[in-house]
Amino acid sequence: MTKQRRTFTPEFKLEAACLVLDQGYSHAEAARSLGLDDVRSNLSE
Repeated sequence: MTKQRRTFTPEFKLEAACLVLDQGYSHAEAARSLGLDDVRSNLSE
């Protein structure tokens, strides 16, 4: 069974990018702030 990929709106992507670029968040901090699981933990699955 294949896992379905999530899709994100351009607005969501812009907000995520602003957290990292403008506010100095790490990608993991930005993901947590936006209510996502840590991206790296999903890569091993």
